[in-house]
Amino acid sequence: MKGCSLSRNTVTLAVVVASLLTTASTQSSRTFTVTNHCPFTIWPALLTDLQAGTAVPSQPTGWEQASGATVTFAVPYNWAAGRIWGRTECNFTVNPGPTSCATGGCNGGLLCDPGTGGGVPPATLAEFTLGINGLPDYYDVSLVDGSNLPMTITSDKGCPTASCPVDLNPACPSVLAYKDSSGVVVGCESACLANLDGNPNNSPNCCSGSYNTPQTCPASGVTYYSYFKNQCPDTYSYPFDESSGTALWTCAASLSSDYTIVFCP
Repeated sequence: MKGCSLSRNTVTLAVVVASLLTTASTQSSRTFTVTNHCPFTIWPALLTDLQAGTAVPSQPTGWEQASGATVTFAVPYNWAAGRIWGRTECNFTVNPGPTSCATGGCNGGLLCDPGTGGGVPPATLAEFTLGINGLPDYYDVSLVDGSNLPMTITSDKGCPTASCPVDLNPACPSVLAYKDSSGVVVGCESACLANLDGNPNNSPNCCSGSYNTPQTCPASGVTYYSYFKNQCPDTYSYPFDESSGTALWTCAASLSSDYTIVFCP
């Protein structure tokens, strides 16, 4: 009887351990889906700030994605300071690097360098920090350095949508218009990126120098802020835009939300 009892207990323990391991496995990552609804190929890229955290997604740091295509990959639960953006009009056959694309190019070519591979602005960014130190997920669509493609971020748990569904390029103010080699407007720079006031180190458009606080850098002092924010209110449109209440979004980490990023929704 003791042998039978020990055997039964061993089996029970094995089932419990297996269950715990399965639970741990399912909680080790989230699922991110990137969909390209643009009528042209894009080259999405992702970057992890390795000084903020070392956990990285399973997806390569850059890839080609045809119109209508969807890519799904695993992202660690503790992904810190990560971003995803779209590159346009890329050709990596000659001089692969930041100038290989009309917008969003990075060091490294198709695969952005994991340490220095941030996209060259203007580029619309999907930014994430997931459940670090008991905090909620934080995410936003950032236009702080301008935009190149419409974008939305949605949650499968009903958390708020971060969104810039509007193509800001066609009506972009001429002083902000960013053109490709053929003269087509492919991006819309921020006033900071365009250096409209001539001193990015002490600028009300960049919230730098003596303007580096929310009090000294209100949205009203940022040139063309309303162009971006009025058309895409649910975006991060300048460095202190959290005061708008529609810039930075949260989702309880306990919900284990998966996220979908759609280009040209």
